[in-house]
Amino acid sequence: MEGYPVKQHGVPTKRYCQTLDLRENPELIAEYRKRHSRDEAWPEILQGIRQVGILEMELYILGSRLFMIVETPLDFDWDSAMARLATLPRQQEWEDFVATFQETSPGITSAEKWKPMERMFYLYE
Repeated sequence: MEGYPVKQHGVPTKRYCQTLDLRENPELIAEYRKRHSRDEAWPEILQGIRQVGILEMELYILGSRLFMIVETPLDFDWDSAMARLATLPRQQEWEDFVATFQETSPGITSAEKWKPMERMFYLYE
């Protein structure tokens, strides 16, 4: 198994971990992966993510389960940022589009789709 490099942001950060399920359809999952590639990702969506203060966002997949890690500055307020993100250009259009791949419904925001995960362990000091 190979690890993934982690970007250093030069400021203290905090992390949010969330999960979401895709539809159990290999063709849809392949298309969903393609739509999140460097060549296919919508520039307005990437700009919006940065605009609300997110420093880094990573998606991981196992079967049809997605796991998202979001890194932010310590003073980041998730609820305020997600409310703002929902109003940015093409954001709801993107959410409705990707809902066709997800076990969710069109018309809801990113914050309503993704389910926060609770950290139950870390390498204690």
